[in-house]
Amino acid sequence: MASVGYARVSTREQNLDAQTDALEAAACEKVFVEHASGVLAKRPALDDALDYLRHGDTLVVTKLDRLGRSVRNLKEVADGLERRGVGLKALSQGIDTTTPGGRLFFHMLAAIAEFEHDLIVERTKDGLAAARARGRKGGGRSKMTATKARQARTMYDEKTYTVQQIAETFGVSRGTIYRHLGEDVSPA
Repeated sequence: MASVGYARVSTREQNLDAQTDALEAAACEKVFVEHASGVLAKRPALDDALDYLRHGDTLVVTKLDRLGRSVRNLKEVADGLERRGVGLKALSQGIDTTTPGGRLFFHMLAAIAEFEHDLIVERTKDGLAAARARGRKGGGRSKMTATKARQARTMYDEKTYTVQQIAETFGVSRGTIYRHLGEDVSPA
């Protein structure tokens, strides 16, 4: 029955010391460290940590957000650990799924977070529907007005400017310029 730590920071510039110190203070026998964004599907150190764990072991993290990319992903990881008989501890949140109270607390947090996410999605959909009913479209304001599009067309037709130079002039991407130039112009 080993305690195995997992620490993650999003960039190379961030420091893992606070996490690794906390994991060592929690008597973790082995600590896996990762320099990767939580949104990435591939996190090799997490995969290694999960492969290393055996029935009766406990995966220890400083905070739950170090472990999961989203509430759904966190729940998937926790459910996978539970199926294998592996506990989960989140030090700063006082979560310990090796105890009945800890499992209850974890599942309550996950349910609340999922509920909150669903509410946000529902409110966003309602807001978009209301905006569409008033004739508004989603997305940001176009940087290319009709006047700017005509100027871009003129610059392009003069054959003295590259599409990149035109894009830089108007502060937009090359794709935006091509889109406004119309179907008759295709990228080379």
